[in-house]
Amino acid sequence: MRLLQVCIAVCGFSFWAVFAHAQAWVQIEAQPSEASALERAADYASRLPDVNAFRTGTNWHVIALGPYGEDEARLKLLELRVSREVPSDAFVSDGRSFQDQVFGDGRQAALPGSGAETPADPLPPLEPGEETVTEARQGERQLSREERAELQVALKWEGFYNSTIDASFGPGTRRAMAAWQEAQRYEPTGVLTTLQRRELIEGYQSVVRSLDIRPLVDPTLGIEVDIPAQMVEFDRYDAPFAHFKPTTDDGVRLVLISQSGDTTTLAALYDILQTLEVAPVDGPRALRRDSFTIEGSNDKITSYIYARVASGTVKGYALIWPQGDDKRFRLALSAMQESFRTNSGVLPDNAGSGPQNIDLLSGLEIRRAERARSGFFIDGEGTVLTTYEAVRQCGRITLNEATEADIAAEDTGLGLAILKPRQTLAPLSVARLAAVEPRLQSDVAVSGFSFGGVLSAPSLTYGTLADLKGLNGDDRVQRLSVISEPGDAGGPVFDGSGAVMGMLLDRGASARKLPDDVAFAADAPVLAEFLSANGVNPAAADPGEEMAPEDLTLLAADLTVLVSCWN
Repeated sequence: MRLLQVCIAVCGFSFWAVFAHAQAWVQIEAQPSEASALERAADYASRLPDVNAFRTGTNWHVIALGPYGEDEARLKLLELRVSREVPSDAFVSDGRSFQDQVFGDGRQAALPGSGAETPADPLPPLEPGEETVTEARQGERQLSREERAELQVALKWEGFYNSTIDASFGPGTRRAMAAWQEAQRYEPTGVLTTLQRRELIEGYQSVVRSLDIRPLVDPTLGIEVDIPAQMVEFDRYDAPFAHFKPTTDDGVRLVLISQSGDTTTLAALYDILQTLEVAPVDGPRALRRDSFTIEGSNDKITSYIYARVASGTVKGYALIWPQGDDKRFRLALSAMQESFRTNSGVLPDNAGSGPQNIDLLSGLEIRRAERARSGFFIDGEGTVLTTYEAVRQCGRITLNEATEADIAAEDTGLGLAILKPRQTLAPLSVARLAAVEPRLQSDVAVSGFSFGGVLSAPSLTYGTLADLKGLNGDDRVQRLSVISEPGDAGGPVFDGSGAVMGMLLDRGASARKLPDDVAFAADAPVLAEFLSANGVNPAAADPGEEMAPEDLTLLAADLTVLVSCWN
């Protein structure tokens, strides 16, 4: 009854005497025939009170709950929507289109055209919710500039207004008001009535109260900003960040940024933040001369990060919000954007004692790829050969976590894929495929990112060539005796001279549990045929002498590539 109590306070006791005679209905369905209307009404009546059905002037039949006072009807509608007992498009009706009643307990008031006895009392005057446009405009003229601006703010929060908050009700504001009225099933006049204004403002203010936006002044950081104090609280410093942890199950997080630096520091921070989980890859971002913004969104979070150079410091904030709560996110973010100020303080570089973890950067989790495998350069433009398993169903593929690439060709049967970088690369070395068949039991070396990119360079693992065929006699693959890790898949297999005699395949493709030292590689002729069929001409190795282990290590590091799959 909150809206009703507000109206009583504003309009006086005499209004209450009028309001008590008003009636309204919660209209929940319309059916094209009386039979279907009676069936649906009976179904609702088994679960809800006050169910009625009426024929309308268009021969359709409506199912409605009531009669109630208008404010009571709106509260009833809200309760039923929350409990999902009525359709989401149910609305409050004045019942003027209702005619003959075909279902109900007879408790309804007299209805226009229904044939029921007309009440002796005259019809009540229009309620505030039913003001004429002229009366609504008269009410608008009594609003202060602050009240008019607040209506625009509320319309903006609801998503109907996207222009300047200027307290002027021009065409844009009128269109926003009409759109809001239509969404609430009011007549879209573009002029809000007294009750409509109160409903709009109350909805906005209730969210403001739920966030409890308050000013924060932190001399240690040299930052002043309004924050959603109901959602977060200070946790710790971990330079260059101040961490605010969630206080509710929503999981909202806030990070304030403060460090000494200049535009170079700003640019480095911009690059680093984009490697973190708090900055999802989908979203706009921009680095300017003295500031940057990073927006990101995925199926879990929405985030906004801002920083700028200010008097020899870099300061900013990151707001991380759960996905699906856009209105409150926009409201909290708007408050931070409008209030953010900097002063002379700055967080010391050694501030904080957060957890030491290779997956954390100053307390923020580093984004990791869904899969990390290996590959190797096969031409001077940076084309990479890898396994199909490494890149299947990837939203984004990167080479060495720096260059995005696309799948140029694939063979799911052989388990091979060719990747083309989106920008031309200049590899220090490219693979040279062995031109002669290797000797059984000869030494081999597998180069790969065994630990999925945790190490900055590939590892070289030594073993032997156990067979020129697979276990089932497949002469396209070689069987190796070598201990390998999942991250090694796609890496080159070298013979003693440094020629690439094959590419390590994914062990997970086997349905059998094999000994740990059993691995398989697609042999050089198969690789050459696949590459040539897709327009890539691989280089052939010249017969050479044994390569020293240290030279082979350098060669492997130059041509082996970390292939990462991101989703």
